[in-house]
Amino acid sequence: MDFASTQRLTLAGARKIVAAATARAEQAGITISVAVVDAGGHPLLLERMDGGRFHTVHSATVKAVCAASNRRPTGPNGAQGQPLDTAHAIGLALAAGAERWTAMEGGCPIIVGGDCIGGVGVAGGSFELDERIAREAVDVVVANR
Repeated sequence: MDFASTQRLTLAGARKIVAAATARAEQAGITISVAVVDAGGHPLLLERMDGGRFHTVHSATVKAVCAASNRRPTGPNGAQGQPLDTAHAIGLALAAGAERWTAMEGGCPIIVGGDCIGGVGVAGGSFELDERIAREAVDVVVANR
């Protein structure tokens, strides 16, 4: 077979993810940035809540790209899920590109039918809260398809 049919995330789906993430952040009393990318890591939507710190825009974007690329949540593990010490985590970020890989939690892939169709990144809260918000925001779209 020379080609395959694929699904893709729409702008409407990205908007639902952002709305879910910002609603959860408001409930938690924090301000976040949330980024949604397609399967190739290209931006679909980026939002920084009023009062959000400007550096969270970059953090959220890198988390989204990394999650889509690795097809798994971001965190302190390598591309194959192996635990990384600090030197290896920094080395991997340098090798992959600081805009493509991070060891910070808060990125979640968007998996539909076994295919990764994008990623979401959340930054602005604790790593645990960023991770939970990202996962729950993805679930809003994936569970309702």
